[in-house]
Amino acid sequence: MSGDLVRVEGVSRDYGSGDRVVHALRQVSFRAGQGELLAVRGRSGAGKTTLLNLIGGLDRPTTGQIFVAGREVTAAGEKDLLTLRRDTMGFVFQSFGLIPILSAAENVGVPLRLAKVPAAEREQRVAMLLELVGLGGHAGQRPYELSGGQQQRVALARALANDPPLLIADEPTGQLDSETGRAMMDLLQALVRSRGMTALVATHDPTLIKLADRVLVLRDGQLVEEDRLAVAAG
Repeated sequence: MSGDLVRVEGVSRDYGSGDRVVHALRQVSFRAGQGELLAVRGRSGAGKTTLLNLIGGLDRPTTGQIFVAGREVTAAGEKDLLTLRRDTMGFVFQSFGLIPILSAAENVGVPLRLAKVPAAEREQRVAMLLELVGLGGHAGQRPYELSGGQQQRVALARALANDPPLLIADEPTGQLDSETGRAMMDLLQALVRSRGMTALVATHDPTLIKLADRVLVLRDGQLVEEDRLAVAAG
């Protein structure tokens, strides 16, 4: 690791007001280094998704600051946020988020189209990404023709399309069986190691927790401990 890619400083997020205020996050601070795989765990409602949404610029904190790749997410305007997300972040969601009418290749190519990558280069990169996640033979299939694990792999390939330094994944194995989920987690770990990217993954999955470099534990919106785990002995 060669420095912090993510810095979260004193971040709180409240919803509602008065007697009905909900403290989704309370004074959370941590750093994530380049090439680090961090698991964020906690019970449902602990604040995991809220934290990832704030780091990804999909929501704004009530107080505190967030920096990604040296740029302050919390101070960015909407145009700058769009650029930051396009160039710096890849997102993988539990619900996959694929466009039903598009093929696997077309779904992966969406971020490249938005970035105005030339067609020939785009097609070459899409083919490479599908091979990377083990779906080279499924480029023409639409989401409904793929298994849950295959759809999640397409979503991962799409998240990697613009080669982002930060991958944000919210319960990426939540809809997968244990064997498929393990394969997905092994792939995530391999990508972090081979590409030097940073991954923040909200999860209940004990398999991923064991693979993580660090585990951030949220309880009632507070970061209560950070467990340093050994990566596999080898």
